[in-house]
Amino acid sequence: MTRWTEVARAQAGSRYGRTYADRFAAIAAEGGDVHGEGRFVLDLRPAPATVLDAGCGTGRVAAYLVGEGYDVVGVDVDEEMLRVAREDLPDLDWRLADLATLDLGRTFDVVLLAGNIIPLLEPGTLDAVAGRLVAHAAPDGVVVAGFGLDAAHLPARCPVTPLADYDRAMVAAGAQVRERYAGWAREPWDEADPTGSAAGYAVSVHGRTVGP
Repeated sequence: MTRWTEVARAQAGSRYGRTYADRFAAIAAEGGDVHGEGRFVLDLRPAPATVLDAGCGTGRVAAYLVGEGYDVVGVDVDEEMLRVAREDLPDLDWRLADLATLDLGRTFDVVLLAGNIIPLLEPGTLDAVAGRLVAHAAPDGVVVAGFGLDAAHLPARCPVTPLADYDRAMVAAGAQVRERYAGWAREPWDEADPTGSAAGYAVSVHGRTVGP
């Protein structure tokens, strides 16, 4: 059982995948904005770019990007979440895989982690996951991850992953930060607050390291 599965089951029971998808559908039906991550990608790389939706869950972001003309592969380690994704969107390319050992045999223009994927990783796997994410980014591609930096921006019982730990893992994997924001709407990042303690949330764009 993954850390995400433990959190999700505690909150919504064994059918947490459908509960999760229905929650976002209800927000959208009430006029709420549920596509901030997708629009971020639109501004970053125009369609028909290739996108790896790493930790795709029930497919909300992947479906939006496919609708905008992107070539998307969705990957998740959680069978319950993918079950819902496949039920709702059977024509999309969904893969069951662990990000720590992922090997799709191809690269992407954008490797996207749209939810709190990083803090929900299994303990001790951050370095391995960072290596696999960077390996799946094209030479001029990027890895984009948004996640909470405090309890207010994370699911209950989800520990904080310090932003410095994520950056260190990405540097070790051969990537460095290119852009950073305090949210998916490109809210400005406070460079005087490198830990993000004031914002509580960070969206980071990493590209492959240039040079030897």
